Amino acid sequence: MRFGNNTIYRMNYKSAAERIIALRNTDIEFRERLVQNKRIGEGYNEEMKKLHNRNARILNHIIDTIGYPTIDKVGKEASEAAWMIIQHSIEQPDFMKKCVKLLERAVSENKAEARSLAYLTDRIATLEGKPQLYGTQFDWDENKKLSPKLFDNLAKVNQRRKSIGLKTLEEQTAIIRRQAENESQFPPTDFVKRKQEIDEWRKKVGWIK
Repeated sequence: MRFGNNTIYRMNYKSAAERIIALRNTDIEFRERLVQNKRIGEGYNEEMKKLHNRNARILNHIIDTIGYPTIDKVGKEASEAAWMIIQHSIEQPDFMKKCVKLLERAVSENKAEARSLAYLTDRIATLEGKPQLYGTQFDWDENKKLSPKLFDNLAKVNQRRKSIGLKTLEEQTAIIRRQAENESQFPPTDFVKRKQEIDEWRKKVGWIK
């Protein structure tokens, strides 16, 4: 009986892994279409928003069924795919906060990547208007340059980045800016208006009061 139950669990993990990877692939394919059509910098695309929210709902159901998709359960690819879906679920504060706690435990047990936790921790912090720890989150600044969002101290940020195998923040900034240029991303025409719109959206979604 025990062997039979274990077989069932493995089958569940396998089907969960396949489903998670399929969700990630749909996300990537849609983003690539936006890039090809030079629409990636036009705010939060409505169809992309729907896709992200749909993926989050499905992944939340998977997590409620099998627990957090750790590497030992679903494999490295699906575990990282799950992280990407969570990272993109920016209209689901409760879900993201639920997942970061689960991911913290998984990382402490060496069942998930520390880099994934760094990115998710930073994303939640910046959505809440708090300083990020690893400098992983970027946005356009008032000088029309893609720059790291608020962080505490450059030396400390680089120490934290080094501890999990990330490039320095200066190196990462150069990479992000090159990528944006290659994807034909452009800064907003009205920086103040865009900031106001983002703050209104964060209040509406529930990241800030």
